[in-house]
Amino acid sequence: MRRVLLLNITYEPLTTVGLHRAVCLVLGEKAEVVHEDTAGSVLHSARVRLAAPSVIKLRRYVRVPYRSRVPLTRAALMRRDNYQCVYCGTRAETIDHVVPRSRGGTHAWENCVASCTKCNHGKADRLIEELGWSLPCVPAVPHGAHWRLIGAARDGDPQWAAYLAKTTAA
Repeated sequence: MRRVLLLNITYEPLTTVGLHRAVCLVLGEKAEVVHEDTAGSVLHSARVRLAAPSVIKLRRYVRVPYRSRVPLTRAALMRRDNYQCVYCGTRAETIDHVVPRSRGGTHAWENCVASCTKCNHGKADRLIEELGWSLPCVPAVPHGAHWRLIGAARDGDPQWAAYLAKTTAA
């Protein structure tokens, strides 16, 4: 799915949203287009013609609540692991507990990873050491105010770089 960078009115990056949500925000006059898609894509309806956005900015300031710990959700976990299976590198569809819950593992950032269905079923309720598998990196809690932008610099539009550089420097 095509993603669009969402900025606060102060040009601070908030998150990425799907193209459909971005167009709804623009047409609902809640946001305005800052940069159009570099490919020149145009969206058509019966009466409206709109250049596909790459970066949009809200028209009103949104206060971002401070959270000491990022909540563990499926979407956030997939974003952290870049939608790739940590075991084989293919597209991830499920969440796997490194230490299975049946063996006392917790449902926490440090014990959950993105996994493809094949690897998840193959691992079942065993430890990765029993299978001879290893993790490329230790699962950790995402930190910072802009944790939703993890990986955005890698897989996002080049026009996002100027806005994302401000968050990594902060």
